Amino acid sequence: MMDNMWLEGAIQAIKALAFVCDIVTYPLYLLLQRPWEKKRLSRRPKAKAVTRDDKSITYRSLESIGEIHSQVLRAKVDTMEKMLLYVVKTFRDKKCLGTRQILAEEDEVQPNGRIFKKYVMGEYQWQTYEEVNQLATHFGRGLRELGHMPRKNIAIFAETRAEWMIAAHGCFKQNFPLVTLYATLGEDAIAHGINETEVTIVVTTHDLLPKIKNILHRTPRVATVIYMEDQLHSTDTKGFKDGVDIIPFQQVVSNGQASSMEGVPPTKDDIAIIMYTSGSTGVPKGVQITHSNMMATMGAFSDAVTIYDDDVFLGFLPLAHVFELLTESVCLLCGVSIGYSTPLTMIDTSSKIKKGTRGDASVLHPTCMTAVPLILDRIYKGVNEKLSKAGPLKRVLFDFAFEYKRTWMKRGFSTPLIDRMVFAQTRKLLGGRVRLILCGGAPLSPDTHELIKVCLCEGVIQGYGLTETTSCATIMSINDRSRGRAGGPATVCEVRLVDWEEGNYRVSDKPFPRGEIVIGGANISPGYYKNPEKTKEDFFEEEGRRWFRTGDIGEIHEDGVLKIIDRKKDLVKLQAGEYVSLGKVEAELKTCPLVENICVYGDASKDHTVALLVPNPSQLSTLAQSLGLGADLTFEQLCVNRKVEQAVIGQLAAHGKKCKLERFEIPTAVKLCTEVWSPDMGLVTAAFKLKRKDIQERYQHEINRMYAS
Repeated sequence: MMDNMWLEGAIQAIKALAFVCDIVTYPLYLLLQRPWEKKRLSRRPKAKAVTRDDKSITYRSLESIGEIHSQVLRAKVDTMEKMLLYVVKTFRDKKCLGTRQILAEEDEVQPNGRIFKKYVMGEYQWQTYEEVNQLATHFGRGLRELGHMPRKNIAIFAETRAEWMIAAHGCFKQNFPLVTLYATLGEDAIAHGINETEVTIVVTTHDLLPKIKNILHRTPRVATVIYMEDQLHSTDTKGFKDGVDIIPFQQVVSNGQASSMEGVPPTKDDIAIIMYTSGSTGVPKGVQITHSNMMATMGAFSDAVTIYDDDVFLGFLPLAHVFELLTESVCLLCGVSIGYSTPLTMIDTSSKIKKGTRGDASVLHPTCMTAVPLILDRIYKGVNEKLSKAGPLKRVLFDFAFEYKRTWMKRGFSTPLIDRMVFAQTRKLLGGRVRLILCGGAPLSPDTHELIKVCLCEGVIQGYGLTETTSCATIMSINDRSRGRAGGPATVCEVRLVDWEEGNYRVSDKPFPRGEIVIGGANISPGYYKNPEKTKEDFFEEEGRRWFRTGDIGEIHEDGVLKIIDRKKDLVKLQAGEYVSLGKVEAELKTCPLVENICVYGDASKDHTVALLVPNPSQLSTLAQSLGLGADLTFEQLCVNRKVEQAVIGQLAAHGKKCKLERFEIPTAVKLCTEVWSPDMGLVTAAFKLKRKDIQERYQHEINRMYAS
C-alpha cells in the first residue's frame, strides 16, 4: 500500500510539473508548430468521386503531381534503363548502394551453455551511382557473352542485397525480363516458376545455391547458375548436375567489362519483371509488369513523400516483393542512399550480431525504411512485453509519457521534451534518425499504428496495392493523422468500389459507400504469365484504361480515403446468418501479447468460430505460472494442457472485447500449435500471409475436434 501511495504521489507530481510546463511553453509551441495547419491538412479531401451509377463509384486523387514526377515526365524517362541513366547524371558521385562488412564469424557461448555462430561486423562499404551503373552495364554484357538474347527470361532467386539490384538493372539494360522468386519459397514453387518461364539462367546466392542444386533435376532448361559470393566462405560448386555451368557473379561482371556488346534498350511496353505472387490461394502466379507500370508507380510514390538530401534508406525486405522493389527504385530516382541489412543483423540484439558489435541500423542511422504489419506487430508486442517485466515506476512513467504524447499529437502538436527524455531510447533501436516508415502488404492494426507513431517514428505511412497493380493503389498522406486507413488514390490511378451483393456490401451503404475494390490506371499489369483465363477473369479494359479486380472489400470516407474492411475469400457466413471477416478478426487478435500467429476458421453450419494459434513462448510460460503450473513443463506440454488452453481462450475473449469484436467473431475454442508457421512449411506465403487452405488441410482433425467439443 505504501508503494502504491508513493507511486501515486510521484505520478501526480509529474503531472503537475507537466501542467506547469504546458502553460509556460504553450504560446511558443502554438506559434512554432501551427497545429491548426496540421489539422486542416489532415482533414482536407484527398480524392473526389468522378463517376457514379447504381452499382459503382469511382474516385480520383486531388493531389497534384510533384516536382520529381514532373521532371521525369518532361525528360521522357519511361523505362527502368532510362531511369538509371537519368539519375546517374544528377547523383553521379553520391553514395548509392551500401553493404556492411562481415569481418569474422565467431563462436559465442550463451547463458544456457549453447554455442552459436555470430558475426563481427565492420562499416558499410559504398558504391556510387556511377559505379552501380557501370557494374549493371558490365553484368548485362556478361549475360550477353553467355549467349543470352534480349526478351528471353532470366530468373533471380536471391536474398536482398546490392548485387540483386545491380543484376536487375543489368537485365533492364539488355531487355531481359527478370523472373523474381522469393528466397523463402519451397522447392516446388521455385521449380514451377523456373519451368513456366522457360529460363536457362538462374541468378542466386552462396547461401541459396544448395536449394538450386536440389531442383536442377526438375528444371531441364537451366544451363547456367550464377551465384553471388559470400564475404567469408568460399562456395562449393562440386556435385552439380552435368552440363550446368556454375559461375561466380564477379566473373560475369569481369567478362562484361571486357565485352564490346552494346545494350538493347527496352521500350516502355516491354516486360521488365515477371513477379511470382506468394500464392496464398494456390500455385504462385507470374504477374507481368512492364517498364511503364514501374515508372508510373515510382512517379506516384515520389508524389507522396518528401525526400531530403541526407536521407538514407534501410533495405531488408525481399526485393522479390513488388513493394520493396518499387520503394528502393524510388530511392534511386530521388538520390537516396540505400544500405542493405537482414533481419538477423538489423539491430544490436539481432540473432547473428556478436555481443559488443553494433547492428546495421546503429551503424547506418537510416531515416527511411519499409515494413510489413507482421514486423510492426512484433515491435508492438515487444514493447508491451518489456513493459510487463519492468518495475512499477518505469511502467507508470511510460504510461504517462505515452498518454501525454498521444493527447498532444491529437491536438496537432509534437512533444520534443518527452521524445528526448522518454522515447529517445526506443528510437535508438533503429539508429535514432528514422523519420519515415512506409508500411504495406496488409492492413495495419490501429493499435500498432499508434504505438509506432508515439514511440518510434511519427511518420508512419500506410499504403495499399497488389503485385497486379505494381504495389500502387492508395497512399496515406503524411499529414493524415488518422489510423487504420490506407490513404487516398495514388496520382496515377483511380479507385472504384463495385457492389458485392453476396457479402452485402453496396455503394449505397450509409454512412460510407462500400464494395469490391477495382483499380484502374497506368500501373495495372498486362496480366498473368501464360494464364489467359485468369487474366480475363481479373483484368479488363474500359475506355482505354486497364483495370484490375482486387477481391478486397473497402469503404471510402468523406475525405476520399480508403479503408480495407474485408476480403472476398476471407468472408464466412455463420449458421445464424452473421458474416465474419476472418482477416479482420485475425488482425485484431494478433495484437494480443500471447499471439505469435493465428488462423481463425469458420464453419457455415456452426454459430461460432475456432482458431489455430501459435503462442508466444515467454507469454505462454508466464500464463502457465499464473495458473500454478510447474516451471518444469516444456512449451510442447503447455500447448496440450487443457487448463492452459482454457486460459488462452479467456485471454482471447478479453482482448477481442477490448478490440470491439462481436461475440460471434471471437473464437470459442483454440488449438495451440507448437510449430512456428514459415514459408518453408507451406503454411504462409513468402510475405507471411496465411495460406488458409493448406493450414486447414494440415489441422483438419484438430478443427473437427474443436467443433465437436
